[in-house]
Amino acid sequence: MNLLATTLGRFRIIAFIEGVSFVVLLFIAMPLKYMMGMPEAVRIIGMAHGILFVLFMFLLLQASIEHSWKFKKIALLFLLSIVPFGTFWAEKKILSQEIDS
Repeated sequence: MNLLATTLGRFRIIAFIEGVSFVVLLFIAMPLKYMMGMPEAVRIIGMAHGILFVLFMFLLLQASIEHSWKFKKIALLFLLSIVPFGTFWAEKKILSQEIDS
């Protein structure tokens, strides 16, 4: 199945990439900034993460409308997006089941 062909597929891809960018920002770029004096790492990764987060939110809205998700599910997916590794858990426990149903 081509994930790019559906809104849910695109959302799953962006959720994964956004999650990776968040982990890189927190565990690589931030230590580089504060321990090694390299603020450009946060500037670059932070900008990419910000763009991916906005795209994540747009696709969350689009997928929630298309699939008639309840507010509780939408809120949970949003909250998981601001927790490190949360989008990975969301993919495994919530989003992968959405395809099966």
